[in-house]
Amino acid sequence: MEKTFKYWQWRVIISSMIGYAMFYFVRKNFSFAIPILNEQYGISNASFGIIMSLGGLIYGVSKLVNGILADRTNARWHLVVGLSVCVLTSFLFGFSDRISTFFTGTSEGAPFINGMVIVMAVLYIINQIFQGCGFAPCNHLMVSWVPPKELATKMSIWNTSHSVGAFVVAVICGYLTSWQLCFWVPAAIAFVGIFFIILTLRDTPKSVGLPELPKVKGEIDDTEQKDPKAFKEFLLKKVFLNPVIWVLAITDLFVYIVRFAILDWGPSLLSDMGLSQSLSGWTVAIFEVAGCAGMLFAGYISDKFFKSRCQRVCAIELGLVAVCLVALHFVQDAGMPVLFLILLALAGFLIYGPQALLGVTAANIATKKAASSAVGLIGFMSYLSTIVTGVGFGALADKFGGWGWIFITMGGLSVVGTVLIFSLWGLKEGTGE
Repeated sequence: MEKTFKYWQWRVIISSMIGYAMFYFVRKNFSFAIPILNEQYGISNASFGIIMSLGGLIYGVSKLVNGILADRTNARWHLVVGLSVCVLTSFLFGFSDRISTFFTGTSEGAPFINGMVIVMAVLYIINQIFQGCGFAPCNHLMVSWVPPKELATKMSIWNTSHSVGAFVVAVICGYLTSWQLCFWVPAAIAFVGIFFIILTLRDTPKSVGLPELPKVKGEIDDTEQKDPKAFKEFLLKKVFLNPVIWVLAITDLFVYIVRFAILDWGPSLLSDMGLSQSLSGWTVAIFEVAGCAGMLFAGYISDKFFKSRCQRVCAIELGLVAVCLVALHFVQDAGMPVLFLILLALAGFLIYGPQALLGVTAANIATKKAASSAVGLIGFMSYLSTIVTGVGFGALADKFGGWGWIFITMGGLSVVGTVLIFSLWGLKEGTGE
């Protein structure tokens, strides 16, 4: 029985990793279309920033809603529905110019450009609504198949799916010659991923005839979970009225400001530094590779040396991120691209530890019956970061013609996040006390 459980546990981990990576194929491709669209049509960074901010806020709400749903739905079909709609919107993105021409009656000038921006904004928002169907069911799968004492290590392994998806799409889009292909090629790959999820993924251990993980302290049973009133009271206590969850959520907000600033604006920033489209793609991809290594390292040392007290690792790494970001401010104009790349990779190594482990801490506190709801709340807060990284940083880049002080801003916010998570240093993992 134990051997069978391990087989299914690793099958679910690997299948959900690949499935979630497919969501990134039809999400982060937009960033690589921006410089081409900017050059071809003159669409400003501020316009793209508004689109990303609106989409990010919608995605944050979607993560919250889908987090609550994921605690009570079948994870496999939850993923399939979400990815299917995201693939469709990515295909339609490639026809934004033709859709604009259809509605405006022209293929040039301000009406056409404005129409194209509106079309992309609508499609991006729809995409972000259904992107919320990605992480929540995967988180439900992880807490259903992995016991709390192993969750930091194995969730960190799973979390590399973010970086794998972003890495591969960055490399692919770096070699594509048109903005349309930046949408169509990743969408075609993700379309195949839909069938992969259907064929390989299963829901809880019970769905394949295996016993569920043992109940932990403070967790409701299946009968109580089906009672709307009892489940609501449980969610309020464990998630929405839990001050520890809110500290984790606000800290994650600062983590995501750093992460998204680099992922969303990285291609444009590097292009301004004189790097080619392909080199910009590889540089952002290296940030993701370093992030993969960082997540694995952070998860391992959390379970091995900190007795699964992930918040301690988060505090240490987030403080070091602040140092890297301030250093990037001074290096970017010093004509030392190799040093810049090394510091960027180091920042990626360090930032992805907290990005993965803050959710692990929340999941252990909320128990497997409310873990997706807790992570959904944290996800909602983290995507408020797009107000800063989208509208805020886009406008700053246009106004000051550079990115230097953006690094200083990110460094300062990392310091605030460090102070917040350090306040949970003595937290007993899994208790919320």
